[in-house]
Amino acid sequence: MSPDTIATIKATVPVLQAHGEQLTRLFYQRMFENNPEVGPFFNQAHQKAGSQQKALAGAICAYAENIDNPAALAAAVELIAQKHASLGIRAEHYPIVGQNLLAAIKELLGDAATDDIVNAWAEAYQVLADIFIEREAEIYRNHEQHHGWQGFKPFKVIKREDNSRVISSFYLQPADDQPLNPHQAGQYITIRVPVAEDTETMRNYSLSNKPGEDYYRISVKRETARRDDAPHGVVSNFLHDQLGAGDTIWVGPPCGEFTIRTPVGKPMVMIAGGVGITPLLSMLHASLDNNNDDSPVTLIQAAVNGETLAFADEIAELENKYGNFDWHIRYSEPTDNDRYQGRFHSEGLIDEDLIASVDTSADFYLCGPNGMMQHCHQLLTKAGVPAEQIHLEAFGPALQLAG
Repeated sequence: MSPDTIATIKATVPVLQAHGEQLTRLFYQRMFENNPEVGPFFNQAHQKAGSQQKALAGAICAYAENIDNPAALAAAVELIAQKHASLGIRAEHYPIVGQNLLAAIKELLGDAATDDIVNAWAEAYQVLADIFIEREAEIYRNHEQHHGWQGFKPFKVIKREDNSRVISSFYLQPADDQPLNPHQAGQYITIRVPVAEDTETMRNYSLSNKPGEDYYRISVKRETARRDDAPHGVVSNFLHDQLGAGDTIWVGPPCGEFTIRTPVGKPMVMIAGGVGITPLLSMLHASLDNNNDDSPVTLIQAAVNGETLAFADEIAELENKYGNFDWHIRYSEPTDNDRYQGRFHSEGLIDEDLIASVDTSADFYLCGPNGMMQHCHQLLTKAGVPAEQIHLEAFGPALQLAG
């Protein structure tokens, strides 16, 4: 980008900080009206809640702030590129976004949208779009080479099982009986399902099984509305209500950058909240199954109570099998039955004392509700854990978790 473009983009940062969410609301409104064909790429529950608009506003602001330091955006670019590739976003979709974004900028700024500002953002957008297009093309090539397909292909449901009161697992194998190459522990797949006549939508679900098995396993929480004016989770309820053994579903190759980065010999601590156990369970299997590494692995599993605790039997088997694995269950609201059975170790929210009980030289992997992860990130930071040792996976739009 030219120096003039960089200077102009930098000058718009205060406006973005003050009005970023207003801009992204205008953008999405325009795009869904002008280009309804892109609707299936988006989770409408996140749109209604405003989390998608907030996440995009933060991303645009971060891009503007770091326009002269692109290396600072590398991790965010990879996260978004993996998400785009999981949904099948292609080069031809970027002009749609660009046109509606520039139109939203003009509408928001009104007479203040000078030619210099609009042209600078057009140039900056195209530079970023080219980065995403190139990286996503690499991901698609990797899908073809490593997994044998890109896009979506049919899988058959070979088994279904309930893991808790709200979580069920679906075991999937390719309908063409082709073998599966191992995924990376922590990755997710995308499924495409019909939600209405002539309408399909997509969702990402973490793979909860050990890499290298001849099936994929996704473990899905039934999402119910928290407010009367909010919808139930469309896809999660479809899966729970309508999908069973023998059915067919369309699946994309594994994606995602939330994978094990810990070198052999270094301890790992995993902190799971609710259904956030799913990618961590795959990581747990992979790390414990590594015959070259007997370093300590700790899982802190937080749940409301025993009815919502998932995979207890599976994790208990790992605890009995591996001497280097320590498992701590914390319930926020244990029932009388939980206390009678005694199958948990402590109650309340995750706190400083629990963090102090683990090795803070470890690499930490967190997955759960955003509020929980923000809380845990603050606790770890206060305990002196460096940022590079903390890895997080957010279900839904990635929000700012630090601070």
